[in-house]
Amino acid sequence: MTQRRRLVPSAAAVSLLLAGCAVTTPPVPAASPWIASGGAPLIHHVFVIVLENESYGDVFGPGTSVPYLGGTLASRGVLLRQYFAIGHASADNYIAMISGQAPDPATQSDCTTYSAFTGNSRLDAQGQVHGDGCVYPSSVQTIADQLTAVGETWKGYMEDMGNDPRREAATCGHPEVGHADGTQNATATDQYAARHDPFAYFRSIIDDRAACDENVVALSALLPDLASTATTPNLSVVVPNLCNDGHDDPCAGLNVSGTHDGGGGAVEPWLSRYVPLILRSPAFQQDGMLVVTFDEAENGDASACCDEPRGPNVQEPGQTGPGGGRVGAVVVSPLVAGGRVSDVAYNHYSLLRTVEDLLGVRAGGSDGHGHLGEAGLPSVHAFGRDVYGR
Repeated sequence: MTQRRRLVPSAAAVSLLLAGCAVTTPPVPAASPWIASGGAPLIHHVFVIVLENESYGDVFGPGTSVPYLGGTLASRGVLLRQYFAIGHASADNYIAMISGQAPDPATQSDCTTYSAFTGNSRLDAQGQVHGDGCVYPSSVQTIADQLTAVGETWKGYMEDMGNDPRREAATCGHPEVGHADGTQNATATDQYAARHDPFAYFRSIIDDRAACDENVVALSALLPDLASTATTPNLSVVVPNLCNDGHDDPCAGLNVSGTHDGGGGAVEPWLSRYVPLILRSPAFQQDGMLVVTFDEAENGDASACCDEPRGPNVQEPGQTGPGGGRVGAVVVSPLVAGGRVSDVAYNHYSLLRTVEDLLGVRAGGSDGHGHLGEAGLPSVHAFGRDVYGR
């Protein structure tokens, strides 16, 4: 697997990153005029944080349950008010974010059994495979495969991965194919959930064990990697555990504040600790962009945008409707003017298309332009001038 040379950060560099980050959020510089011909900033490091099960109004409306995100970050970045999840429940949304694959019955049911995908492994005209199952064949590519092919780097940072080696490994952790997923419920010491780790569901990733071990790692690896631009991946997907992402309430284990409080009470201090680490990092300050969103809406919201199609493997991607509901997202970057809102419709497929475009992927997509699966639909658009402010 092609990787850039990795430099080991010094203890002093790590200490500088950590100092004060749990308390203060650094200001985001004004937008740079350094704009690519397509109207997008020349962003080369993308950070994505995925949280759990909140509808737009609960986070970005009055009385927000997560004021750091709904207030502080939203005011410093660009708030995407019409950003939608693509399905219910969790697994299908995470999978869509990195592959463009639409839900099937198994992923729509959160892959309680870590089953191999069965059916036709050939991609159709929309870049979809027809069948059912959780672990996709190697014919299904992901943004990770695309980035590797063009010499760029990526990592998934999964909180608590490997805490209990009886459940999952410390790197590239996932259940045994064909067996029940023992990470569906958190324990007091291990709150990692495989269904929130999108990289676990693709043969193209897990079958190359050495590369998977290098790139799908515990959250503890994030801070050392952020110490220099050379050690920061071009794409970083950061996923809290079942407590700190807001999924469980109360939590089986402790949240980042050392209590069993879940929901927004866990998300708030976790974001306040980890987001400043990203915003202070050399890679973010140089040419980075952070996107924070939620996997799906709650309260039965199955609304959608962007003409999300039905099928090919389920009639309704949202089980009771066409999508996963309105969740909203925040975009923060030193190359993007903050303090604005956008009402352009986007979804998780739009996020994938955006990452592909920003990081220069031009091969392996189903639409001839590098866009995977439903990220290549004509109705799906990458972030545009409404976000970049040009």
